[in-house]
Amino acid sequence: MRLTAAPLALLSALAALASVTAPVAAQSNCQWYGATALKQQQQNEKLKCGFSGPEWNSDLGRHLQWCGSVPPNVWKSSAQKRDQMLAACASKSR
Repeated sequence: MRLTAAPLALLSALAALASVTAPVAAQSNCQWYGATALKQQQQNEKLKCGFSGPEWNSDLGRHLQWCGSVPPNVWKSSAQKRDQMLAACASKSR
């Protein structure tokens, strides 16, 4: 099968687009993760839960850097775990 110039150019353009959109989506996901982690840390402090460690801090840069270094299932799991921990803490303080 021989490709003509037009379909070949289209394939090249699609490949280039895919290589640009993947990092943009990852960056957007990490922005969400970072904002969520900061809100969770604020709740930790507000409720006086006392959670500590690398996942419990107010440094957005650290959260973004970590998020960018792990697969999506890892950062999603981390955010969910903090939600569960905060919910347990909140239920004790009632």
